[in-house]
Amino acid sequence: MTSFTQAHSTHRTDVVIIGGGQSGLALGYYLSRRGQRYIILDSGSEVGHMWRNRWESLQLITPCPYNNLPGQDFEGPAWSFPTKDQVADYLARYAQKFSIPVRTQHNVSSLRREGDVYRIETNQGVFEALAVVIATGPYHEPRIPDAARGVDERVVQMHSKNYRNPQQIPGSQDVLVVGCGNSGAGIAQDLARVHQVHLALGRTAWLRRRIFGRDLFWWSHLLGLPRVTADSRLGSRMKQQPDEVIGTSPERLAAEHGIKLQSRVMAVEGNEVHFADGTRHRFGAIVWATGYRPHYPWVQVPVFTEQGAPAHQRGVSNSPGLYFLGLKWQYHFDSSLLGGVGRDAEFIDQEIASYLSNRVPQKAASLEATP
Repeated sequence: MTSFTQAHSTHRTDVVIIGGGQSGLALGYYLSRRGQRYIILDSGSEVGHMWRNRWESLQLITPCPYNNLPGQDFEGPAWSFPTKDQVADYLARYAQKFSIPVRTQHNVSSLRREGDVYRIETNQGVFEALAVVIATGPYHEPRIPDAARGVDERVVQMHSKNYRNPQQIPGSQDVLVVGCGNSGAGIAQDLARVHQVHLALGRTAWLRRRIFGRDLFWWSHLLGLPRVTADSRLGSRMKQQPDEVIGTSPERLAAEHGIKLQSRVMAVEGNEVHFADGTRHRFGAIVWATGYRPHYPWVQVPVFTEQGAPAHQRGVSNSPGLYFLGLKWQYHFDSSLLGGVGRDAEFIDQEIASYLSNRVPQKAASLEATP
């Protein structure tokens, strides 16, 4: 096995994983099992920080049995839906159980290739590795529509990434939530406890939670949908479908939460929003639940498409020894989900093992990292 030794102030190891969320931890499980020397660099203050910092009432749409990382089941009643803090706790226990070496509070500012070695610069030092895995997930830079430029300072506005609870919006106001995936629908229901909420709908597929007495995910797994691959005919069709909202409907949002449904946002002038059906309404606050775009300004290796998305085959980039993990539709339908990252992690582990075994062995041992 090829390995490095520590020299001067540069920390050297075989593999560096950037990102200590579910994807990085799943890969760490396989690397540890194989005895590979590696470390994980994460910007957060603790394992699970990304989940812990989501909005307070967030629950997963996937029941407990479908949230397992390799080697450890997700604890909880079989058909319950974990809260975001339960997910964070699960990840922390997972890292501890398998002694996964996560270095928290390491903000990566640069990744580049120097010869056949990757150099990673962070706020806590420089790391060099023979292989690097970018496991920062699919959610990077908030995508906010151009219409937001017309919003004036009278209106409280935020992206769903920054939403925590209804108290962020003072008083009792008319609030518009733009975007109706599961996040938009969930935030709209949360806000409706305090405010009059309007929900602007785009192309959305509304799916029932239970069908013939069984949970939707039970049927999904029975039909093999999580394992549908991105390059299959069915996968190509599924990727073109609109956002899905699971477990509710426009009628239920209106009847149970008093949410008013609006058509697509066309423009904003001050505090007045113009909708596609020709109607207008004034709002005191707007929450943009409009998704994310890929954003890798710190990666100085040419492994991206013209649109800035990773160019890869099953997570393997065109730069030898550089991989991605946790991307949406990386290979399977559920590649970016908690219960789906394990399959891709196992594949990337095998790719890393093959890559390192084909290199000329170098003398000495790697940096011994601690969690």
